[in-house]
Amino acid sequence: MPLAPIERYTLSFTAASLRPELARIVAEIRLRTGDWKSASREILAANALQCRSASSSSRLESELRHRLSTLTDEQLELLAHATAEDRAALAWLAACKYNRFVFEFAAEVLRDKLAAHDPVLRHSDYEAYLDTKSLSHPELERITPSSKSKIRQVLFKMLAEAGLLSPGEALGIIQRPVLSPGVDQAVVADTPHWLAAFLISNDEIQSR
Repeated sequence: MPLAPIERYTLSFTAASLRPELARIVAEIRLRTGDWKSASREILAANALQCRSASSSSRLESELRHRLSTLTDEQLELLAHATAEDRAALAWLAACKYNRFVFEFAAEVLRDKLAAHDPVLRHSDYEAYLDTKSLSHPELERITPSSKSKIRQVLFKMLAEAGLLSPGEALGIIQRPVLSPGVDQAVVADTPHWLAAFLISNDEIQSR
């Protein structure tokens, strides 16, 4: 039996970093309207994301909607009424659930470096990740230099917004964010596997 093809990475996440406050607005409208199609229409009609052009609004709404549609109802409810810290955590969770490239960088590169007591993120870490993933994801080899730069820029901004990367030597210092009990419970109730996005070790995840 032939092997199943490897799912291509979605690299459209450069349309937005985490934007946790806008994610909250999208979650609120989705919960009120009851479905994503109605939510999308209202968000665009009201320019709820406060974009300067219709095209920008469409791109941003599409990216946030695709990310947040991966969240459970419990996670959406929490996002709609969360503190700033929890909004950032849930926006990061949504980005990781929607985008394997983002999730695997955190779960494989950042977690491994913390486990090895090497919290400094370097350019070489990111380039090694790209080289490794390019072996099974040829789409990474086809991106232009400008797109490659934008992907890295937005990814690192997401990491900072989520509290996984703080200013410091080289690209920054990797740190494990502290999850509130509400976010922790919402992730575990869904699939504990996603705790890896918050740099929680496999041993801890398996004990949940």
